[in-house]
Amino acid sequence: MTAAEVPEVAGEDVSSELRQSLGDVLAALGAGACVTDESGRILAVNPPAERLLGRPARELLGRDAHDLLHRNRHGAAVSRTECAMRRAILSGRTVQESLMWLERGDGTLLPASWLITPYDGGDLGEYTLVLFHGHAGSDPPGTEAARTGEPLTELERLSLLAELTTQLTSTLDIDEALRRLTALVVPRLADWAVIDLITERDEVWRTAVVRSQNGTLVNREDLQGPMPPVPEASGMPLSRALRGAASALAGPEIYQGAPDSGIAVEQRRLFSVTGIHSAAIAPIRGVREVLGALTLGRSERPGAFTATDLPLLEDITRRAGLALDNARLYQQQRQVAETMQRHLLPQLPRVPRLEMTARYLSAPDASQVGGDWYDAFTLADGATALAIGDVVGHDLDAAAGMAQLRNMLRAYAWAEQKPPSKIVERLEQAAVQVAEVSMATMIFARITPADAACWELTWTNAGHPPPLLVTYEGVTRYLTEGHDILLGTQTLHARPDASTLLPPGATLLFYTDGLIEAHGRSLDDGLARLSRHAASLAHRPLDSFTDQLLARTRPADNDDDVAILALRIPAGDD
Repeated sequence: MTAAEVPEVAGEDVSSELRQSLGDVLAALGAGACVTDESGRILAVNPPAERLLGRPARELLGRDAHDLLHRNRHGAAVSRTECAMRRAILSGRTVQESLMWLERGDGTLLPASWLITPYDGGDLGEYTLVLFHGHAGSDPPGTEAARTGEPLTELERLSLLAELTTQLTSTLDIDEALRRLTALVVPRLADWAVIDLITERDEVWRTAVVRSQNGTLVNREDLQGPMPPVPEASGMPLSRALRGAASALAGPEIYQGAPDSGIAVEQRRLFSVTGIHSAAIAPIRGVREVLGALTLGRSERPGAFTATDLPLLEDITRRAGLALDNARLYQQQRQVAETMQRHLLPQLPRVPRLEMTARYLSAPDASQVGGDWYDAFTLADGATALAIGDVVGHDLDAAAGMAQLRNMLRAYAWAEQKPPSKIVERLEQAAVQVAEVSMATMIFARITPADAACWELTWTNAGHPPPLLVTYEGVTRYLTEGHDILLGTQTLHARPDASTLLPPGATLLFYTDGLIEAHGRSLDDGLARLSRHAASLAHRPLDSFTDQLLARTRPADNDDDVAILALRIPAGDD
């Protein structure tokens, strides 16, 4: 802090002794800082706080910090009871949070990390010291520009790396990780950031070309896209980086001669279009292979990159490589899981005078294969078998158990012409020993034509959410009959059956608990919600009915997979 940067302290109602004490505290701090009294009123601020908030001290002193500054991510005022910063001030304890939105003088929001700690003024009283700093890319216009060309201090370097680690490890989405990476290095370190990634097929893709323009990050999509292959012998900086060689400095003059590869041609175009006069390039390495390269370029600031900048760049790409490696591994697991789940679920049979459709929606964390399943198949006597179930667990063991359970059910149902309850009793006897399924819920049913218009459904329910019957008129009824305990309790006993007629135009819905369960809500609430939406969709075509029902009723915070099997009895003789 320069001699001119003196903290401002509230006036008439603050004693000169307190004013001096608070000024001494804030003058020693480089981060944004203010002091409040026990009610949250701002008594003192330092110049960094004024700059970060875009407000002169006269707009801050004497004001309630909560009313003036505290907002949610959408810019709306936060209620006093929900404001974490106000609760911390009133608690009298040291509290640290990673994110809070503060309203700047121009109405924009400052995403800030903050720390609140009590300040004992001795005879002068007890106060609260608030320290905060903006997240990367959130400094007010001009703040970064004042530092351009100046090397980061050791503290700034460590802070950047810490924030980079935090932000990159908190997402498994590759696009989001790249967006966060570019936001952290531009404009803090460079005017441009260019990311080239090597795909799983060893193709190079220029994924991001980002610049800082008037305080906003702008993507140059015209410079992004596929790149020529990596040459094996080229000594050019980007080609070497993509082969995993050490980081290097580069300038447009390097690419003025005859190009030795297609990548050199693209690099010449990049330097020409962007006006980059100095660049630092480093490989992005994963655990087992090179994932790509990061290029930082300077076009506006006059200073060139030097060899002293390369260690920081290598630290950045090392962390980026680990984050991208994890994100790629997650996506690969997700694809394997979804492919495996898709192959485990069956094709539905074509049944005359009966519409049928099914849906499976994986859990948000789809790297784990779910145990939800459905099935429909024709029996030896011409009836149609219907099943839905949920094996306890969300891993490959659950998926394997689900597949074994389904296959055994098919075999028993085909071989034995018995009511659903007897098939499930036989299945339960074998489930633990043969399929190694610890616990599972399921409904097994058979449906046959009762007459020219109606169908008869017979079923047994082993601990599963009840089927929902929706008439053409929109009247709903849960089929709660035939219900018994789930499979796997090893309390073998006779299970009940139940039967009902399905009238013309009726829709029958089987589903798993992921459609109705939500954190903080009762199961009855979920069932009521499903029933209400199903009734409103009764006249929709079956596919539309199913899609809309899934979109409307699946809870937003659901962390489970969902399986749905839906049937429609035609309204006429067709």
